Amino acid sequence: MDLVALWVQLGVAAAIIVGASLQLTKSADVIAIKTGLGRSFAGIVLLATATSLPELGTGVSSVVWVGEPDMAVGSAFGSSLFNLLIIGLLDVLWWNRYLLNHVGMSSLVVGTLGVGIISIASIAVMLHGMTTSFGTWYLSPVSLMAVGLFFAAMFFIYNYEKKQDSNPSEYGGDDYANKRLSIGIIVYISSAAIVVGGAIWLSVVGDQLATELGWGASFMGTQFLAAVTSLPEVVTSIAALRLNAPEMAVTNLLGSNLFNMGFVLFADEIAYTQGTIWASVSPVHALAGVLAIAMTTVVLLAVVNRPRKERPTFITLESVLLLGTYASASFLVFHFG
Repeated sequence: MDLVALWVQLGVAAAIIVGASLQLTKSADVIAIKTGLGRSFAGIVLLATATSLPELGTGVSSVVWVGEPDMAVGSAFGSSLFNLLIIGLLDVLWWNRYLLNHVGMSSLVVGTLGVGIISIASIAVMLHGMTTSFGTWYLSPVSLMAVGLFFAAMFFIYNYEKKQDSNPSEYGGDDYANKRLSIGIIVYISSAAIVVGGAIWLSVVGDQLATELGWGASFMGTQFLAAVTSLPEVVTSIAALRLNAPEMAVTNLLGSNLFNMGFVLFADEIAYTQGTIWASVSPVHALAGVLAIAMTTVVLLAVVNRPRKERPTFITLESVLLLGTYASASFLVFHFG
């Protein structure tokens, strides 16, 4: 297929994903308020799930229709790296204040749990790269550990948030007085279906582009598709920052990493029917995982390192480390993947 036509298709698919994701975000907020579960928990689960649906659709379709498990796993690892890059970019945008000093303990909890799940996924890559003992198993025991920790993390976050004092009306709950829960659920499900459809299209186009340009599946998934499928996180995070809600922006990004590494990779594992998916991917993903852990640690240290005075420059140490580590990851994945 003509290279220009492929780029046009990529742009259209990305636009569909972004547009549907915006509707997902609004409907998720309506559901969060109307159900009374607590906006922080519902926001983490529904918003992170909504903005991570492109990774889910791209990953499963890369395995089932395209036959590229390496691209599927790379998309999950790469999206986690890209989400952490977004935090660094948001810190630069909030140039007059320390962004990570204006988020609460929820971000610390979610980020710490994320380190655990990313560590398990990285161990899975290294373990199956060193031994073939589990290569023919349909499900790796490490995958079961990761998805188990994911659901345990959701339960822990739910209980943690329930213990926090919160009043929905203080966070804009009155804005949804005329909104109906049933309509919110319908919009959420419909938008989710559109996002998944766009993601499937995106994975097919991405595979064709990788072939035409001579890019490896690891790089295509970890860097290129990851950046495109993370567009919903970019849009919603900048919107949250414009609303002076840094907690929402950062927690959404860290929550998306939980979903990507705990649930999306497990879904990819289920979709792959030729043994465990970990036996068919490049070891470079373990390196991506280690760098994602390092970037998350930078975020967590910046959150606990408070109080700090108003920043004198538009750039901070954490933003330099996040941007620099992502650039290093891009080079290493391209070179070794």
